[in-house]
Amino acid sequence: MLQTQFAAKMTGSMLVELCSSIPDGVVAFFTSYSYMESIISEWDGMGILRQLTKSKLVFIETKDVVETTLALDNYRRACDSGRGAVFLSVARGKVSEGINFDRHYGRAVIMFGVPFQYTLSHILRARLEYLQTHYQIREQDFLNFDALRQASQCVGRVIRSKIDYGLMIFADSRYNRHDKRTKLPKWILQFLGDGQLNLSTDTAIAQVKHFLRIMAQPVDQTALKQVLLTLEEVEVMSPPIVRSFENGGQHAGL
Repeated sequence: MLQTQFAAKMTGSMLVELCSSIPDGVVAFFTSYSYMESIISEWDGMGILRQLTKSKLVFIETKDVVETTLALDNYRRACDSGRGAVFLSVARGKVSEGINFDRHYGRAVIMFGVPFQYTLSHILRARLEYLQTHYQIREQDFLNFDALRQASQCVGRVIRSKIDYGLMIFADSRYNRHDKRTKLPKWILQFLGDGQLNLSTDTAIAQVKHFLRIMAQPVDQTALKQVLLTLEEVEVMSPPIVRSFENGGQHAGL
C-alpha cells in the first residue's frame, strides 16, 4: 500500500509538471489495467487528477471497447480545440496495438514501468520452456526482449512520419540498465545519450522545454527538401507496373 502511494505521488507529480509544459496531447501508458486503476485511485485521493485538469482534460482507456473508442474521440476533439488532453492507457491494450497519436494528438508519450508479461500464464510458461529447450533462449532474456519490444511499440505511437515530432519518456529507472536499454530499437537508442539517462524530474522538465522551444521554430524549407522526395523522384523509384493481356498481347502501364 505504501509502495503504491509513493509510486502514485512520484508519477503523478511528474505527469502534472509535464502536462503543464507540453502543449496539445499527451499519452501515458501503464503496465496493466489493475496497476493503472490503483494509481488513478491514489491520484484522486491526492488531488492530482484535479491538478491535471487545470492544464488538460483527462481520458482513460477501459476494457470496454465502446467506452475506449468514445474516450479517444473526445480526446482528439480536446486536442483539436486547443484545450489539450492526456490519455491514460495500458500497454498491450487496444490503444497500444493500433492507435496512432501523430501530430498534435501526441506531443509526448510516457511509459510508466516496464511492461513484462504475466509470468504465471500457462501459455507463456509453455512458450518459455519451448524456447529454452529448442533454441537455448533463457527465460529472462526473452521476457526482457518482449517487454522492451512492447515499450517501443507504445512510445512509437507518437512518431508517424518524417515531419512529425514528439517526446518519448521512459519513467522507470530500470530503463537505465544495460540489459534493458540495449534491447530498444536503434531508432530510439540513437537519441538516448548519456545526457538523457537517469534524469531527475527537474532536469527532464528542463530538457522537455528546450526541445519544444526548438520544435516551435519555423520549418527550414531548404532542410525539409533534403529529407522529402519530390514527385519526380518518387516516379523514378516506382516504375509503372506492366501487365500483359492475353487478347492481342497488349500492354498497359498502371
